[in-house]
Amino acid sequence: MQESRIFELTLLLHTCATFVMVGIIWMVQLVHYPLFAQVGETSFRTYEIAHMNAMSLLVMPVMLVELLTGLALIALPSSVGIAQWMPLASLGLIAALWFVTLFVNLPQHSSLSTGFSADLHSTLVQSNWIRTALWTGRGILVLWMLERLTASS
Repeated sequence: MQESRIFELTLLLHTCATFVMVGIIWMVQLVHYPLFAQVGETSFRTYEIAHMNAMSLLVMPVMLVELLTGLALIALPSSVGIAQWMPLASLGLIAALWFVTLFVNLPQHSSLSTGFSADLHSTLVQSNWIRTALWTGRGILVLWMLERLTASS
């Protein structure tokens, strides 16, 4: 298979993974996290632990695909029309997302798993706007890369 074809297929898989995450993050931001306050204090700990387990099973494979294809896009020879800065910027946004997830949101979830706190819940909802913005930006960037790819074909 030609190197350019491998790049194209990798970009397509990368785009799919990114938009799965864009959809998930917007649903979580606008629906799921705000509803945490409705769970009730007596059952919140059990709910939060179940949430963390279920979300990890859903998002970790997709985030890994996003990371691996992001790395591959840098390693593979770029397709015509896609500037090298684009995959680099994409990987930079992935790094920022992993950082915020691991060092901001996961610790907040860990704290919430001991019991509901209105202040911590509010902080989680507010800080998650960072990931929502980063994934939305990634979505725009990978669409731009896909557009550049199709324009050059």
